[in-house]
Amino acid sequence: MIGLDDGVPAPLGAHFDGRGVNFALFSQHATAVDLCLFEPGERLESRRIRLPCRTDDVWHGHLRGVFPGQLYGYRVHGPWDPAHGHRFNPAKLLLDPYAREIEGRIRWHDALYGHRRGLQREDQIDRRDSAAYMPRGVVTAPEVPNLAVSPVRRPLSQTVIYEAHVKALTQLHPEVPEAARGTYAALGHPAIVEHLLRLGITAVELLPIQAFADDRFLVDKGLVNFWGYSPLNYFAPEPRYRGPAGIGGLKAAIRELAAAEIEVFLDVVYNHTAEADHSGPTLSFRGIDNASYYKLEPDDPRREIDCTGCGNTLNLDHPRVMQLALDSLRHWVTAYGIAGFRFDLATSLGRTPHDFTPKAAFFQAVAQDPVLSRVKMIAEPWDIGQGGYQLGAYPRGWSEWNDQFRDSVRGFWRGDRGVLPKVTQGLSGSREIFSASGRTPLASINYAASHDGFTLADVVAYEEKHNLANGEDNRDGHGHNLTRNYGVEGPTDDSAILGLRARQKRNILATIFLAQGIPMLLMGDERSRSQGGNNNAYNQDNATNWVDWEFDPDPALTAFVANLTRLRREQPALRRRDFLHGDLVEDGPLRDVHWLSPCGAEMDGSAWADAGRQAFGMQIGNDLPDADRLLILVNAAESPCDFTFAPVIDGPWSLVFDTTRATGMVPEGRALFPAGARLRLDAHSLYVLRTRPATYGR
Repeated sequence: MIGLDDGVPAPLGAHFDGRGVNFALFSQHATAVDLCLFEPGERLESRRIRLPCRTDDVWHGHLRGVFPGQLYGYRVHGPWDPAHGHRFNPAKLLLDPYAREIEGRIRWHDALYGHRRGLQREDQIDRRDSAAYMPRGVVTAPEVPNLAVSPVRRPLSQTVIYEAHVKALTQLHPEVPEAARGTYAALGHPAIVEHLLRLGITAVELLPIQAFADDRFLVDKGLVNFWGYSPLNYFAPEPRYRGPAGIGGLKAAIRELAAAEIEVFLDVVYNHTAEADHSGPTLSFRGIDNASYYKLEPDDPRREIDCTGCGNTLNLDHPRVMQLALDSLRHWVTAYGIAGFRFDLATSLGRTPHDFTPKAAFFQAVAQDPVLSRVKMIAEPWDIGQGGYQLGAYPRGWSEWNDQFRDSVRGFWRGDRGVLPKVTQGLSGSREIFSASGRTPLASINYAASHDGFTLADVVAYEEKHNLANGEDNRDGHGHNLTRNYGVEGPTDDSAILGLRARQKRNILATIFLAQGIPMLLMGDERSRSQGGNNNAYNQDNATNWVDWEFDPDPALTAFVANLTRLRREQPALRRRDFLHGDLVEDGPLRDVHWLSPCGAEMDGSAWADAGRQAFGMQIGNDLPDADRLLILVNAAESPCDFTFAPVIDGPWSLVFDTTRATGMVPEGRALFPAGARLRLDAHSLYVLRTRPATYGR
């Protein structure tokens, strides 16, 4: 029998204590909160209970006789006053922001909107009940930490990231049982784990799996929000990937990956929610307390400030909204074993209230949090608001997606003029970008392809975007892609074009993995996955996004990537923890880095200013006494050139890696190159040579 008493205001959410469930919901401007209990399969609640207490703007009550598995939601009473930012409407069932599990999906209907749609001003309340169209929260059993997960805690300098999507990675894998394909459990299947280990991956970064919505405009077109950047709840795993194993499949997969010493990162979206702008639906935050959860225009609180391009911006300046973000992040670390986070449009998190600052409360809270300060934090360092591009401006302890690295690598290898200085900046860790904030090369996430844009295979096969399948008349997606098709747009049977494309893929990958910083590989790039030139495939739940495990147009490329990661592991010079400055090593004449012209001379001002220069050498070392020194030779030109080994860098040098070879590996026992010798650099090529410490006088 259900009995009601006052309960307690913390923790927020629904928590079972053995006798019943304590429900607690924050709303600063509400006048009353009703808890709604549902029976499975019922469209409307079976019971509606007024929460009896309010403590510090938290509405709470304890229900005896309620157990895990109970479905619930809220109806929140308060003023309907859009002119002052308030959009309370008790006719709308609201999802608990702290729900640990969700049952059901949104069924789009006009009743989901707090206002009457179609009117010139969205100020007239809509009193239709939305419960039949809403998912419900699920009361869960008390949380037990994922104790079977032994934290990998891999040093950042050893990290190699693989950006992946739960379903796209596993949906077509023939060794994964059919019922498990596309689900959380499939991530931990031995075939997936073995593939990641073969590649040398140390961290899988999953596209959003916090519960998200399929936007109405997509559903109306028969499409979905496949990538998941439309968050509905920050605690519950997205239900569509549960499969037969349920949420337990996610925890099990993380345990299997951890056993293989592979960390799991989550791509998280704390910049906006699925409720869009003032004309959007009332699903959770808007109906609970619109004026607290969202940044509103000071001169017109009817409207949200939109720094994200998605209609709204979460108001992390509010302490309770900040608490929501921190509590949910902590939940993923402690309950699931997540080892790091990549923050979508992270500049929005540092706006206090409007301008970005690395001293924002959110960053400071993370830095002092006993749980979150121990996991890896990665920023997408921009949003679309004023002053939104903040690459290099994040605080210590944060890494950032380096889009300047991406653009310079693409531009350099496709033959653009004047890009060489930017490429060398990226190879040396982007000191010019990150040193001012007191950080190291480990602040730079180096990549040339991500979910957002062309895949690597499409970077060398398309010069135009081909996004018609997205239903937006090819208007969506980036127009500036820095790509080249080498004579034919898209697929071709021309062996010369195919050979050059394969070479350029290897060159781009080598540049990523040989650069100082943290390399990131897009899922399927090792198998030349193509999206058919679609550079914004966010709504394609089909073969456009899914990895094809049966057909591989370039089967040696997986081995090439594996050899690159092995080279990176074996050579400390590629994993420096400090920046290269060109300083003398001990008493010289060697420096920590030498930049060399093909003639063998060190590059001077005129060489750096030569916009047509496409070949160079980079010699680097490491502070470890027994570590090799490396020489990276690059020729992006369409014709070969000779490189002379400069006396200043000593020698002799042995060739260990060569992008003209399908797997990159050079057999042992190849010729040594002493000072003054020459090496022919093929067109579109990159080489790595090494010399042992004893040969340069340590």
